[in-house]
Amino acid sequence: MIDGPYFVVTVLGVLGTGLVAGVFCGFSTFVMRGLATLPPAQGVAAMNAINMAAVTPPFMAVFLGSAVVCSVIAVVTFVLWPDEGTVELLVGSALYLFGSFGLTMVANVPRNDALAGLEPDSQEAAAYWPAYVREWTMWNHVRTAASAGAAMAYVLALT
Repeated sequence: MIDGPYFVVTVLGVLGTGLVAGVFCGFSTFVMRGLATLPPAQGVAAMNAINMAAVTPPFMAVFLGSAVVCSVIAVVTFVLWPDEGTVELLVGSALYLFGSFGLTMVANVPRNDALAGLEPDSQEAAAYWPAYVREWTMWNHVRTAASAGAAMAYVLALT
């Protein structure tokens, strides 16, 4: 069984990835659906405001902190190669680092940046908004599943 500081780091991994999964789940299940019902100018303005608020310390501490914790777990697992939980720990780290953090950087952030570059009342924003909502939400579903899967893998490693 995992014990000592490695146990604490793994519990932090469960908590961090689980919290991120919850935030992403909220967006996938009701925030984006609510924004999609707004007229495009209002939806674009609201999403841009949300994206600005997301990069403040509270969320970024959890989101980036979880990436750091997952990286530490992966490195320590490779170095120690424990008798139990190795596969679960590596799977959990990979799910979060690639399926949540990495996907955010290559799929969601570029869409957010494109949206931020548009005037909410413009024709371009009105034309882009439906595709943005559909594509951003699709990738967010993947991030949600990856973050939840990471939390579950870490829990399994602890049992």
